[in-house]
Amino acid sequence: MHRLCCNLRQIDLPIETRIGFGLYLGHKRCMVINGGTIIGNNVNLFQFLNIGTEHNTPAIIGDEVYVGPNVCIVERVCIGSKSSIGAGAVVTKDVPTRSTCAGVPAKVLNYKEPGRFIKNCWEVPTED
Repeated sequence: MHRLCCNLRQIDLPIETRIGFGLYLGHKRCMVINGGTIIGNNVNLFQFLNIGTEHNTPAIIGDEVYVGPNVCIVERVCIGSKSSIGAGAVVTKDVPTRSTCAGVPAKVLNYKEPGRFIKNCWEVPTED
């Protein structure tokens, strides 16, 4: 089933990728995600995304992160929770928590209303 879904949508999302609750794939097309990537809860990813590494040091994406279309995340970067990454950004350094980044290479633009584009948030189960 996984292989069929990935082939139909042109998404390379290896089974070993660690994914939290509430992953939202906008437009569900053309994504390449390294198998060692860690994706937090309620993350929104959009088309033409590339999360890659050549040195087996994949990215770590926090909770409630918005990643716009045409974004490249390169090597071991940590993307802080409640952050937004604008369309076309090339992320080569860590992204601070609650920030908005864009550009090539990506730079922090501001700390106003990060993550405001997050859709379909799931309530994350807690252990009682």
